[in-house]
Parts: sequence; C-alpha cells; structure tokens
Amino acid sequence: MTRVKFPKLSWVAASLALSGVLFAGPAAAQSGAKEIKLGQTMPYSGPASAYGTIGKLQQAYFKMINDQGGINGYKIELISLDDGYSPPKTVEQVRKLVEQDNVVALFQTLGTPPNSAIHKYVNAKKVPHLFVATGATKWNDPKDFPWTMGFNLSYQTEGQIYAKYLLKTKPNAKIAILYQNDDYGKDVLKGVKDGLGAKANTMIVKEATYEVTDPTVDSQILTLKASGADTFINITTPKFGAQAVRKVYDSGWKPLHIINNVSASVGSVLTPAGLEKAVDVVTVAYYKDADDPQWKDDPAMLKWRAFMAKYYRDGDVHDGSNIYAYIVAQTMEQVLRQCGTDFSRANIMKQAENLKNFKQPLLLPGIVINTGPKDHAPIEQGQLEKFNGKQYVLFGDVLGPSSN
Repeated sequence: MTRVKFPKLSWVAASLALSGVLFAGPAAAQSGAKEIKLGQTMPYSGPASAYGTIGKLQQAYFKMINDQGGINGYKIELISLDDGYSPPKTVEQVRKLVEQDNVVALFQTLGTPPNSAIHKYVNAKKVPHLFVATGATKWNDPKDFPWTMGFNLSYQTEGQIYAKYLLKTKPNAKIAILYQNDDYGKDVLKGVKDGLGAKANTMIVKEATYEVTDPTVDSQILTLKASGADTFINITTPKFGAQAVRKVYDSGWKPLHIINNVSASVGSVLTPAGLEKAVDVVTVAYYKDADDPQWKDDPAMLKWRAFMAKYYRDGDVHDGSNIYAYIVAQTMEQVLRQCGTDFSRANIMKQAENLKNFKQPLLLPGIVINTGPKDHAPIEQGQLEKFNGKQYVLFGDVLGPSSN
C-alpha cells in the first residue's frame, strides 16, 4: 500500500485546526497536509482475487504520480483494503475508510454485490463513489444516487451488443446462457434479452446459474450442452470463465462461444483455461489489447509497458485488467487535476461530472469518455473481437446501445 505521511503542523496551525478555523472536514484537512486521500476495496482474496491486480496497479500508478511531484503540488495516498468480494466485509472496510481514515473519495471499489452493499451508505454520507469497477447499469442513476459513478461499459449495453451481433449473423441461433446469480449476471442477461426483443423466448433454449461460492461450473456446462444449443453466452467472473472455457472444449461441445468482457482476459482467463481451448471465442472490448500486434509500437502502449517495467514488475502484461486499471487511474488523475487545489468532496464530484470528449490513448479509436450531472456512464461504446489462439482480433464497427 502506498502511504504518504502527514507533515507535522505548527502549534499555531494545530490550535487553529482544533478551533475549527483552519480545517472544516476531511477534504480540507488533506489540503492543509498537501495530501489527497482516496480509498478502495479490492478482492485480494476470495473467489474474485484475479481482480486484485487492479488495486495493485493503481497503487503503483499513484506512486508514479507522486514521484513526478503529485497533482497540483498534492501527493495522493490510495488506501486499498481487501474485502474478499464479500459484501459484509466491504461494508466494514468502507466504513473504516470513510469514518476512520477520512478518505475524501472512494475510487474503483470492485464488484457489483460489494458496491450494492455500500451504495446507499456512501450516498447518504455524500462521499464521491467514483468509477466503480463493475458495469452494472444502476451506477448510472444520478437522480437517486448522485455520488456514485460507474466506469465500465454497462452490462446491459454489452448484452445488447451481443444480441445485435447474433440477430445479424445467426438469427436462428439456439442460445444457452450461463450467468452468475446476482445483480451482475442478471444485468448482462437483461441486456441480451432486451437486444433480442421478441425473439428472446425462441432463441434462448436454456439458462443456468452459479453462485460465486460454487467450486466449479462443470455440471452447468454439461446441462447447457445437453440442451442442443449451438451458441453459448458465458456471463462469468474470471475463475468461472476459465472453468467454462475449459469444460466447453473438453466436453466436445462446439458452440459459438461469446464470453463477457469481465472474463475475456488472455492472462487471467484464457491462459489458465488453455489458449487452444479458447480459439474463436468472441467478446466485446473498449480498450487496446497488449497482445494485439497492431498496437506493438503504439505510443500509449509503449508508455504503459514502460510503466509496468518500472512500477509494477510483478504485473502480468498479458492481463487486460492491468490496462483497464491504468486507464481508470489516468481518468481519476484527470478529475483531480481539474480540481485545481479544491479537493473538497463536492468539487471532486463536480469535476467527475465534467469530462468532455476525454480521449484516453489506450481506449480503442473512436471511443471517448463523456460525463455530466445527468450522465454517470463514462464508457458507452464497444467493439467486437475474436480470439485466434494468440490474441484477439477486432472486427466490425464501434457499437453502442443505440447502434444498429
């Protein structure tokens, strides 16, 4: 964990602070200490621990920023705590971050169930709950939850993109779907069904669910195979995504295999499953793939590789999560730079809602970040890609929820 110590205050400043003259709250206290304190929870243990690399990279990223002089003269401290992807633990850790550590904002708390557990609490406390690492559609609800903002391509938009692809290329598909039995899995499923429209009832021939505490999804895969489906939509987190890819192949089932972006990583999913078993898997992407040769000499990719070599040598350069984490950290940096020297919670939220055609060089060409007071969905476009045994190959146009 990257921690920056508070410099000692003079006795005058200390007495003014006690009287309430100097510091009005956690954000102001950080201003006096020339520090911006952010907090997050990550599944460093438990069933979603493959995502722990996101938090590790982001701590390394802010160390780099601090080494370069910080942001507008302020150093960043990111306190990253393990919640094991367990909602009760998330609640406990976030309360600690807000009430004891006095973080000025939460950044990239990961997972749909964990974030659902703290959603009302952080909004009641008026703590910026920024760029949550989940694509649940409900994070884009500024009317009821004005302090929460998503980041990922929304799960429903992703599901709609898959549905439109199938309607266009395989309109008579017999679809089997595996999904995680929680808000995350149901959100992607809803997008698929909305996208298929009236044909959903006839095209979807079998659904199966799993719990995040299940040891494997092998039995579910065999049940779905037995349905006679020729198309498989795999809505899973990395551990189960790898299991599903492996079991589909090993069982001799050869459907068109669509895997959601959450489990599309070559490093943390396809490699453990066996790359040869993942050939022709289709997914949607919105950021560049480090294994795609077309980005080999891309300036942004070279900069990311240099960062990895210097600040996160233990990170896997084949794991897409490490590009994703870098993009979101860059976006948080942009918000903080827009704050000037006013790092109050209100101004941080205001600046998060003021990203206009923000171009992140590691996003795919044509995809930009936009937010506003009524738009808490920074990413709303994606492009399909197919795995060829070594890397994904992009195809088709950049698509969004309203694209044809």
